[in-house]
Parts: sequence; structure tokens; C-alpha cells
Amino acid sequence: MTPPVKPQSPPRYVLTLLLAVNLLNYIDRQALYAVFPLIKADLHLSDTALGFLGSAFMLCYMLSAPLFGWLAGRAGRTTIAAVGVALWSLATVCSGAAAGYRTLLGSRTIVGVGEASFGTVSPGLLADFFPKEERGRIISCFYLAIPVGSALGYLLGGIIGQRYGWHAAFFLVGAPGLLLALPVWFLREPAPVAGKIRRRSSWSDYLSLARNRSFVITTLAMAAMTFAMGGLAQWAPTFLHRMHGLEVGRANIFFGGITVVAGIIGTVTGGLLGDRCQRSSRFGYLTVSGWGFILGAPVLAWAIFSPSLPGSLLAIFLAESFLFFNTGPLNTVILNVTPQPLRAMAFAVNIFFIHALGDAVSPTLLGWFSDLTDLRRSLLITPPAVVVAACFCFLGRRFVGADMDEVGE
Repeated sequence: MTPPVKPQSPPRYVLTLLLAVNLLNYIDRQALYAVFPLIKADLHLSDTALGFLGSAFMLCYMLSAPLFGWLAGRAGRTTIAAVGVALWSLATVCSGAAAGYRTLLGSRTIVGVGEASFGTVSPGLLADFFPKEERGRIISCFYLAIPVGSALGYLLGGIIGQRYGWHAAFFLVGAPGLLLALPVWFLREPAPVAGKIRRRSSWSDYLSLARNRSFVITTLAMAAMTFAMGGLAQWAPTFLHRMHGLEVGRANIFFGGITVVAGIIGTVTGGLLGDRCQRSSRFGYLTVSGWGFILGAPVLAWAIFSPSLPGSLLAIFLAESFLFFNTGPLNTVILNVTPQPLRAMAFAVNIFFIHALGDAVSPTLLGWFSDLTDLRRSLLITPPAVVVAACFCFLGRRFVGADMDEVGE
């Protein structure tokens, strides 16, 4: 006798829970960069060593992702996500207990492993709870966690770090994730999808993604964007501190506040424009993302060049608003051109390459170049990377329609 199928979790509940977890994901990640100046002064680090704390996190994040993509075909995605949430939250708390550079470096690498598990399985898991016509809006909502969580990471990390020290900042931002791991564990997937996901995946499935032109080009666009945005995210508060004389707490408040407002405006606008353009053109998501990059690159250069604090802050706001256009659309392109059973593996490959070519190298590279020259000249590397991302978006318009037809949803 076939056992009764347990009902799936309510879709809106799933979206709310995964969005909350994703917020903590980016809070824990960005809190490190908010206290960069405090760690540098306390541990007497060079900019290169400081930047490597971010790069080490990304190296483990990207190297772990393919393993979790493979495991998603053999174990429950909710189990993988829940264990990952608990692991990165515990490692963040341990970062607060670090007595020296090596201990802090080790804790941040474990944070990368935990976040990789959630980042690999959560977009595809969420997409299975909603029909295709709602997917762009839902994914954009899920990825609002990037600007909001990042801003909260800067704000909480900066304020707590300024008042109580950088150790306390990690303690306080890491603890809530331990509470959310349990409800993620008990999520129920849609029954037909769960049956498909449990098929045994093979490492050879990764090779099929290399033949998907839209997936490859979209991943390259996101890698160029991640190189620029990752470098900017890690060094912008320090840039405001050094170049414009803001104390650490105020620098993080300004940058965090700008990021949350610009990120919400950019992500929501990009999602709405993407859905509208996609209804009239099969490459609408790529068009909106490409033009966001084209508009954002020169404004980003203005933000770095500006000699005045108000001019720099205004330009940062405008640049981030344009650059966040791509958040929902490009992730939705990956979902739309990838068969459902391979989506966890697709996001695993995407995570690996966007960080291997992006913010796994840019923090250390920018820190090294800053040591040789200064931080302003170092950050001028980022606008050309944004232009490269735009070029890939416009190239991908040639192939996305045919690749969506092959998926056949």
C-alpha cells in the first residue's frame, strides 16, 4: 500500500521563511566588511590580508557548491538547506570568539561552506512552489535579501562594532540563524517535485550545462557583475572612512542605508521591467539587465572620482540602483533555461564560476592594488567589469529563446 503523501508547505510561508533565512545569509556575510577597519587595527593587518578574509570565504563558498548541487539529487533539499543555515550561523558566532587572524580566517571559511548549501538549493526549491508566470516576481522578492541583508549587515556590524567591538558584532548577528534552521528542516516540498529530485544525480549531469549557451553566457555576465559588486561591497565603507574622513560607524550607516534603499528600488524596478519586457520579447530579462549595467558603469566611476562626500554618496545610490536591476531577471533566466531536475546543479555551477571569476579574487586584488597605490585608484577597476557584464547580457539574447524551448515548461 502506498503511504499517504504529506501536504506541501504553503507557498507564501515558504517564501517568507526562505527570504528571512536569506536575509541572515547576507547579514552574516557583510558584517565582516563593516568591521574591516576595527579588525585591521586590532590584529595589525595589511589590506591584502584583510581582503583575503573575504576571498577565503568566497573560495570555500564556490568550491563547496558543486558538492551540494550533486547531493541535492540524493538527499532532501530542505535537509541540506537547514544544515547549512545551522553551520554558517554557528561559524559566525565562532568568528566572534576568534583570538587571532588564523582562527578568524578558519571561521570565515566554514561560513562559506554553510552558505553554499543554502545558496545552491534554495532558488530551485522556491521556484517549485510557484507557477512559471509568477517566477520572476517571486525570485526578485527572494533576492531582495541581497540589498536589505547586506545593508543590515553593514548597519548592525558597524554600530555594534563601534560600540562594543568587532567580536560582539559576530556574536549578535550569528545567533538568530540557529533558531531558523529548525523550521527550514520541517519544510515539505511539492510531492511530484520531491519524487523527481530524489532521482540519483550524476557528476556527468554537470557536463550538460556546459552545452547550454544561455546558461553559460548568463553565468559569465553574473561573474563580471560579481567581480565589481563584490569588490565594491567589501571596500566601500573603508573607502568612505579613508577618502572622506567618516568614522567607521557612520561610514557603515551611510553605505548600509544607501544600499538598502537603492537595492530595493533597483531590484523591484528590475523585476517589474523584466516581467514587462519578457511578455513582449523572449530576451526581456537580459535586455533589462544589460541596460542596467550600461547605465550603472559611468555613475560608479563618478562615485569613486567625486572629491565631495555628498557627490560620492549620491553617485553610489544611483549606481547601485541601476546595478541591482539584474538581480531577479538573471536568476530567472537560469531557472527558465534549465530543466527542473538540474536546477540545484545549475545554481551550484553558477555559484562556483561567478565567485571564482568574481569576488573570490576581487577583494584581495583590490587590497593588493590599494597597498601599491591607494584605494581610490584600486576601485576604478570595477566600472570596466560592469561593462563586460552588459556585453554578455546582450550576447545572450541570441540564444535564450531556443534554450527555453528545449526546457519545454
